[in-house]
Amino acid sequence: MRFTRTTALVAAAVLATSLGLSACSSDDGADADFVTTNGGEPQNPLVPTNTNENMGGRVTDRLFAGLKYYDADGVAHDEMAESIKSTDRKNYTITIKPNWKFTDGTTVTAKSFVDAWNYGALGTNAQLQGSMFDPILGFDEVSAEKPTAQTMSGLKVVDDRTFTVELKHPSIDFETALGFIPFYPLPEIAFKDMKAFGANPVGNGPYKFRTWEHNVKIDLVANPDYQGGRPAKNKGLRFVMYQSFDTAYSDLQAGNLDTLDIIPDSALRTYKKDLGDRAITKPIAYKQCLGIQTNVPHFGGEEGLLRRRALSMAINREQISENIFQGLRKPARDFTASTLPGFNGNLPGSEVLKYNPEEAKKVWAQADAISPWSGRYEIAYNSDGGHQAWVEAVANSIKNTLGIEAVGAPYPTFKNIRDLVNSRDIGKAFRYGWQGDYPTMLQFLTSMYYSFSTINNVDYQSPELDALLDAALAAPTLEESYKIVAQAQTLLIKDMADIPLFDYVAAAGRSDKVKKAELTWNGLFDFEGIEK
Repeated sequence: MRFTRTTALVAAAVLATSLGLSACSSDDGADADFVTTNGGEPQNPLVPTNTNENMGGRVTDRLFAGLKYYDADGVAHDEMAESIKSTDRKNYTITIKPNWKFTDGTTVTAKSFVDAWNYGALGTNAQLQGSMFDPILGFDEVSAEKPTAQTMSGLKVVDDRTFTVELKHPSIDFETALGFIPFYPLPEIAFKDMKAFGANPVGNGPYKFRTWEHNVKIDLVANPDYQGGRPAKNKGLRFVMYQSFDTAYSDLQAGNLDTLDIIPDSALRTYKKDLGDRAITKPIAYKQCLGIQTNVPHFGGEEGLLRRRALSMAINREQISENIFQGLRKPARDFTASTLPGFNGNLPGSEVLKYNPEEAKKVWAQADAISPWSGRYEIAYNSDGGHQAWVEAVANSIKNTLGIEAVGAPYPTFKNIRDLVNSRDIGKAFRYGWQGDYPTMLQFLTSMYYSFSTINNVDYQSPELDALLDAALAAPTLEESYKIVAQAQTLLIKDMADIPLFDYVAAAGRSDKVKKAELTWNGLFDFEGIEK
């Protein structure tokens, strides 16, 4: 439920480095068969339960195998699961496949899953993905600031290949979620020193970890012992970290980079002509938003609600989508993504997501009547992520509509912003995105807006929304769940939890050295399927 990847997920961005063009190649002849692709410095060591951003996630997902995996279309398939049985969607019996090994040679057992999940949930471990385990019985006691239990009562090991899971309430999403990153197993060696393990991880997935040259590159090599449904069709992956997407795009054209999953703004007009049939375009489950935390002056309470509504109506999404993104963004119509099952683009109140300068001025004036505006509206963005042009366009739209000083506020790296957002010290608006971790609307909503979510970036608190999301998860059918999700989103619109901006249409490319490369449902490459 988190990526942006926050689900996460959360936002495709690379970190500033000193890597030049020559660093994309290698003197090691064996590396010529590696696929080179764009990446970025992960925010944290590569521990699944503490990885909630794009650059760490794209690597960690290659190193580990879970009970499920998602194909390019977002369909969940069994990976390590031999069977997942439940008659009530509340009590599950899970059996894993036999003779599956971690890359240190130890066997993956039911205990490997249970221990990893309990570690992720334990409050004293402060794992960024800890709230993913909230549905499991006993999570509240384990996740407390001062835990009253060390393990969740809803997890029990039956034998080496079988464990049971009891949830607090039925969940229509739980089985689908089991391919998501925090649900991966961990070998026993991880618990001896988790930080050291994250720097040199031992997994059970389609690739093995080789090296991590910080702020330069991460190398993975295909795992010959992997026995799941997504075996590597290449010899290895090299995640190369660039100073800018413009440099990465030049490398792609020159054949020094094999795949690039974000075409820079400067090339959006020409990339289809430049790359021909090597250009890749696909609508994906990826949302771009503006967030602002409630501790920022003028953005708490009723005043903050009015200002968020006014700002939303002051942004000309359609014009920015066409002028900056050449149609490769679509104005947001809800708080999820238009490619997801059950999407409803005509929710009650959604007119607040449309450009309406007169109404924006009126609502801004209502906020001023509570407390007169002072200062300037700043939008934080990471300079290394290709966001400057659209952030400045959004700021200009706000400035021209509301007559206030609105500007972009660049930070060097994605990590800089995420650290400040997580510590609640950002002190201004910020761009953030959510890239789906598994293909349901509830994955977006529970990650970003549950009161207790560790990835609730904007500190939105609503017991009413929590109850609606719980009800949607407990719904007997998908159709009924979609109806309740619509009610939840109507409440989010009313409260203007944050400001949805754009849905993504991914623009990517492959070099002439690559004969096959496909984008998946959430905009990342099907890395295992890339063929040179």
